[in-house]
Amino acid sequence: MDDKLNLVTGAFSYTGKYITELLLRMGEKVQTLTGHPHRNPFKKRIIVFPYNFDDLDKLKKTLEGVNTLYNTYWIHFSYHKSTIDKAVENTKKLVLAAKEAGVKRIVHISVSNPRETSPLPYFRGKARAEEFIINSELSYAIIRPTIIFGLENIPLNNIAYFLRKFPLFAVFGSGKYLIRPIFVGDVAEIAVKLGHREENIIVDIAGPEVFTYDQLVHLIARSINSRAKIIHLPPEITLFIGKILGYILKDVTINRNEMRGLMSNLYISKHPLIGKTCISQWLKQNAEKIGTRYISELKRYYFPWIKLNASSTASSGDSAT
Repeated sequence: MDDKLNLVTGAFSYTGKYITELLLRMGEKVQTLTGHPHRNPFKKRIIVFPYNFDDLDKLKKTLEGVNTLYNTYWIHFSYHKSTIDKAVENTKKLVLAAKEAGVKRIVHISVSNPRETSPLPYFRGKARAEEFIINSELSYAIIRPTIIFGLENIPLNNIAYFLRKFPLFAVFGSGKYLIRPIFVGDVAEIAVKLGHREENIIVDIAGPEVFTYDQLVHLIARSINSRAKIIHLPPEITLFIGKILGYILKDVTINRNEMRGLMSNLYISKHPLIGKTCISQWLKQNAEKIGTRYISELKRYYFPWIKLNASSTASSGDSAT
């Protein structure tokens, strides 16, 4: 490989980690911007910088010499001072700094069905970030995945956890809304492939299998041999139960906007590039690993110094990236 330098935001997290692993296997050089430098699984194989969103000169300096920027930075829902609007502004700062630093190409991980007029902050914010990238004059590839699954995926893991630990599992509403999940490794392969191209492109990507949410929950239950009874409840009751569980677990287990995104069929694409990994087979292969412990969204992504309590609220959410 040549000596072109890549920068992956969030290389120690989820999608960014898989992109980084693939680039390193290909013999490419990688550095990262991260809010969690202590979580480095790559040790000295990559160079680590903080995000520096509040100091554009420092942010620009960390991007100098970078050929391709793989951007996975985002937040799943607003929590305290960390908001979707702030994530949009930080993305704008990142893109502007990349342009001024001479970055050649940006590969941006978005989400399926972003829309600036969406009533849901997550999808609206993703659309605003896309627009800024498109108008930046940088060479770009914008990737719009549906729900991304993998061992690190919090919603998938926690569904399995509740199916293992509780006698009942509540599906909100009819459960007939559609999902077409894509494997995180497939997302990484597509991202790196598009990172090596030059033309501007926007692509939807999804997995090879389509399920209703109800079917997916039953598939997870069968894969882990859960004996939990799966029931259907009105969304408002499910939200109330989720708040109680969130208080006990000191986390945000589900929120209204996440639920609305699922029920509005926003995690399925009509004409996507298709990943190669079937979630049905993946679940069989990883049945002993998923849901053995609860994974806290707040502890992983947000602020470990914040005291978590029942009054904390979220405005949007899903783990697209």
